[in-house]
Amino acid sequence: MTYAEFVNLVERLWDEIPEAFKKGLQGVHVLPKAKPEPGLKGVWRLGEYLDPGPPSAFRGFEGLGRHIALYYGSFLQVAGPGFDWEKEVWDTLLHELRHHLESLAGRDDLVQEDLRRLAEFRRGGPPSAGG
Repeated sequence: MTYAEFVNLVERLWDEIPEAFKKGLQGVHVLPKAKPEPGLKGVWRLGEYLDPGPPSAFRGFEGLGRHIALYYGSFLQVAGPGFDWEKEVWDTLLHELRHHLESLAGRDDLVQEDLRRLAEFRRGGPPSAGG
């Protein structure tokens, strides 16, 4: 899949999500680079929810907004024969959108779940099922 095809796929899937779930989200960015998971060789971050937090936490980031980033290069790294691009993009979009909705609600359940899964992975265990 080319980068242009990937962008078109993301746009098509993003358009299927009801606007009510996108409230407060400034956008989805499709970046061409791969994003390695820090400290884990051969592990790639497919997507990321970017939330600068309260303005008092970072001083000067007011108006930066909340974004989702998808890393095309990371998808390329994990894609093998039979890779279901649409399913993986959809799952990643929904995972990052859940981060957004939890952030709006003042929750971090998915963040904690991600941290537990990452810690398990770092210990050499198989990653748990989920986003």
